Amino acid sequence: MGKLFDAALVFDYMPAILSRIHITFLIVAVAVAGGTFLGLLLALARLRRVPVLNAAAVFYISFVRGTPVIIQMFIVYYGFPLLLGLAGIDINRWGRLNFVLVSYVLNNAAFMAEIIRSAVASVPAGQTEAAWSVGLSGFQTLRRIVLPQAFLTAFPAFGARVVNAMQDTSLAFTLGVLDMLGQAQAIGIRTYHVLEGYVVVALVFIAASLLLEKSFSWMGKKLLPN
Repeated sequence: MGKLFDAALVFDYMPAILSRIHITFLIVAVAVAGGTFLGLLLALARLRRVPVLNAAAVFYISFVRGTPVIIQMFIVYYGFPLLLGLAGIDINRWGRLNFVLVSYVLNNAAFMAEIIRSAVASVPAGQTEAAWSVGLSGFQTLRRIVLPQAFLTAFPAFGARVVNAMQDTSLAFTLGVLDMLGQAQAIGIRTYHVLEGYVVVALVFIAASLLLEKSFSWMGKKLLPN
């Protein structure tokens, strides 16, 4: 019987597993960018209390934040083709990575919406009133006065959300996407040494999380007043 854990295999597996790290970074980048944009729309719907959109946004945010990411992925994977099929749109030939990207964008949008909403709400109302008094429109006030200040308030929470989003990508392999975890599992099946691959993935995630945390901490010190 071979070793239960062979430390040498950790170094042997690392290049193959790192070769899939771009998939992880792609998911994070798309999830954060798309989630921030959609989250901004959801936050504005709640802040402006648009009758139907506000209720829909509250329900959507509650549903996403109250259910596991993996459930949302399967709902997107199996439900979206049926839903869009009713409108005559066929996405059955989509690659599985596309469904993963959509899932993570929708997931991050709910969290980003609450981050943005609370940050915008923290801006004193007097500044908005002052902007209106000098002739700025609602959109100009939002773009020039409110959002820049809200960004500074939301930055620490935004950084934490990016780190969480990266860690959540470990579930992408459940839809058959060959990311780092999927690669580690594939290697383990071939070699009967599963633990070593998971150790590599854990080390990579730890290193990436620390790097992101340090980067956001450094940027926060540059952006935020002492």
